[in-house]
Amino acid sequence: MSSKEQFNQISPSEFFYSNRDLAGFSNPTRSLYTAVREFVENALDACDQKGILPDVHLIIKAVDPDKPDPKPYILTVKDNGPGVDTEHIPLAFGTVLYGSKFGLKQARGMFGLGATMAILYGQITTNKPVVVKSSTDGQTQDEFEILLDIQKNKPVILKHTKKETSKQGLSVSICLEGDYSKAGSKIRDYVYETSLITPYATITFDDPKGEKFHHARFVKDIPPPPTIIRPHPHGIDVERIRRMIVESQFEIPVIDDIMIEKVRKDLGLSKKNLSFAAIMDKAKKKWKNLSRQVRVVVALMSFLKMDFEKLSKIRIEDLDVSNKKLSYWDFGDSQSKVVDIDPESPYYKQLTNTVQGEPLTTFLTKRFQRIGPTTAVKFAEFAGFKPEKRMGTMSNQELVQLSDSLQKFEDFQAPDPTCLAPLGEEPLEKGIKKFFNPDFTAVVQRPASAYSGFPFIVEMGIAYGGDIKPGGPHVYRYANRIPLLYDEGSDVVLKVVNDTDWGRYKVKGEPPFIIISHICSTRIPYKTAGKENVADRPEIERELRLGLQFLSRKLAAYMSKKGQAEMAKKRANLYAKYIPLIAQFSTELAGQKKDPNYKKLLDEEAIIET
Repeated sequence: MSSKEQFNQISPSEFFYSNRDLAGFSNPTRSLYTAVREFVENALDACDQKGILPDVHLIIKAVDPDKPDPKPYILTVKDNGPGVDTEHIPLAFGTVLYGSKFGLKQARGMFGLGATMAILYGQITTNKPVVVKSSTDGQTQDEFEILLDIQKNKPVILKHTKKETSKQGLSVSICLEGDYSKAGSKIRDYVYETSLITPYATITFDDPKGEKFHHARFVKDIPPPPTIIRPHPHGIDVERIRRMIVESQFEIPVIDDIMIEKVRKDLGLSKKNLSFAAIMDKAKKKWKNLSRQVRVVVALMSFLKMDFEKLSKIRIEDLDVSNKKLSYWDFGDSQSKVVDIDPESPYYKQLTNTVQGEPLTTFLTKRFQRIGPTTAVKFAEFAGFKPEKRMGTMSNQELVQLSDSLQKFEDFQAPDPTCLAPLGEEPLEKGIKKFFNPDFTAVVQRPASAYSGFPFIVEMGIAYGGDIKPGGPHVYRYANRIPLLYDEGSDVVLKVVNDTDWGRYKVKGEPPFIIISHICSTRIPYKTAGKENVADRPEIERELRLGLQFLSRKLAAYMSKKGQAEMAKKRANLYAKYIPLIAQFSTELAGQKKDPNYKKLLDEEAIIET
């Protein structure tokens, strides 16, 4: 006897509960750091998207300060952002994979799941609810206490109250097991480095020991917010095309009393009960002015040969274009019935086009960025499809052929970079000067490029001397304004820096210099879900290399000047040491009592050197 294998579907929250290491919640140290990151990033993103200069307050408190680590901590992040509407709060903070980050535009987080993962981790380790306080108008505040039903991936609201407030914004508070003694330095670094790459934000951190770290904003302008764009054809796979086809299909409308009333009204039959033939006659005369939905209903009626009364007693079940059959459920007879659809009928095209979706050329120009009608026709020819081929009629093999051709076609324009929000050269330079007080600084923003159809921009800065500690280069990595502090070993930025022969650029020994790299993209190719290191995609590596070469040449020019200045100083010191001795010896030799005025000579020498 063969036993049947059972397949069980699990909810996303159940999956992350079982695989929390994937999202950076592997132990109490890493989990505390990751939770801080997720909440701070969400706060900054919310302010960015509404053009609000962010004020973010991070507080970590031990529940019982005398207990040894790891122990429960209360982590709270408050912001002055737009807040979250009352109806969205339970889903946003009590459901995994619910969020606003699925559009194609740059944001710090990728999927909107990180904050919920932190809440889930808190619940798993301390069994305490998340406390969310939100005000969208600066007058009333919603306060929720929410637990997450892991099996159902649904929120459980324990408490909901409203009260008056004077501040707009959001406050999220969770209780989680953490190890601050080990995570503390990383969290302080994270806050410090975030304030460098977000110079228009004020970030305050109250740590468990009662210390306050306050980083005030020093730039008053927020970079322009990114816009949501349509995908670029080079970044598309078969599964995404399938989903886009479903989105593009106009479904057969539900024929209920409201729809029948709409059809009657559009045909001018609100008061009359005409026969089937008379209805069809009327529809023919008014066809040009009818909406798409009404045309589809009229086409269905033509094949069913039903008037409005009969139509109200059925439900359309399926339209099988390949077999030219239309099936419906008859409520009167309580059974399913099938009628043939005649391809010669003038209504056939109206009905089949509805379920077969858009023609290939319309699909390309409407669903993708930067594809015009001429390019769409040219691509159809390249891919071996007729331009008028309906998307819904494509077989699996044809979809694979379409996907492969989208990757290979070289005449598509470069991706639109308006979905990106780089920091900009000036704010980056201001940040470097404020934080490191260097003797030399240079910054560069590379033009927009793309990998797999995803646009990205690389910004880099280099600084030398001043308050920078020796032992460089010290590398600060950022992606979408997020400091990357873990897993640096296999990161593409480190690879590019380590491949550089610094001797060529006159940098020797253990120099005091730093490199800052910022990659912003709609899709950062992280190697892990923990979002800490960037994969070495050739296109990204190339842009980083070009950016670093440009900055290194500027550093080399500075080091040459610095070397010349140091040589001149050495020579001046040499003169200052020996000229007085020569003067004294000359005076004695000449039998004079007074030395010649050699100081004037030293001053002239100094002038020549400078």
